[in-house]
Amino acid sequence: MNLSDSQTAGPVPRRVSAMEAVLAHLRGAIERGEYAVGDKLPSEAELCRTLEVSRPVLREALRALQTMGLTVSRTGKGTFVVARAVQDPTFGDYAARDLMEVRRHIEIPVAGYAAQRRTPEDLDRLTHLLERMEQETDTTAWVALDTLFHLSVAQAARNPVFRRVIEEIRDALARQSAFLNELGGRREQSDREHRALVEALAAGREHDAIAAMSHHLDRVEKTLTDIVRAARAPSAAGA
Repeated sequence: MNLSDSQTAGPVPRRVSAMEAVLAHLRGAIERGEYAVGDKLPSEAELCRTLEVSRPVLREALRALQTMGLTVSRTGKGTFVVARAVQDPTFGDYAARDLMEVRRHIEIPVAGYAAQRRTPEDLDRLTHLLERMEQETDTTAWVALDTLFHLSVAQAARNPVFRRVIEEIRDALARQSAFLNELGGRREQSDREHRALVEALAAGREHDAIAAMSHHLDRVEKTLTDIVRAARAPSAAGA
């Protein structure tokens, strides 16, 4: 089966990746009941052959299915369907809904404190991270920088408890960031949002820093919601 023959679900705002096309096909098959709850998905070798994709591409799609809560991987046994519809993705140990709730209650006021308390060294660190992110083309490297950026904002608030909280959810933040960038194309938009935050911190504008972080988290949540609600993502030619 060639994924370019799949049905589309509406207008395409951007060209999707091969992984997204594979994910769309498998997710659609699960939601249509072609793979029922409790069924085992075909082996990786069989799926690669049928969908005409490489194993790394397939594995990314399988990880996304698991993050969405549709499947579970059992060592030595394979991948099994555990739900027919996406409810709430999980990132590491935390559900997306819980993670976003905590982020709003912690990172928004942290941005305000950081605007009041940041040092020149904090601004240098954040500016350097931002410049590296804007130039980075590798998703894995960008995600690592993104997580470090948010940790550095917490550090600029000059309260070690804030940083400790962000450290606690660091793995979940990285997983969420990778998920949104792979499926939502968030990287460039996120860079712009980060720059607006750094500018507010540099100017010492508490209100603007709070607004910038609020906007950033709003966009994160909207992208996440769009991914979860989508019945099926469009396929890509050449997948």
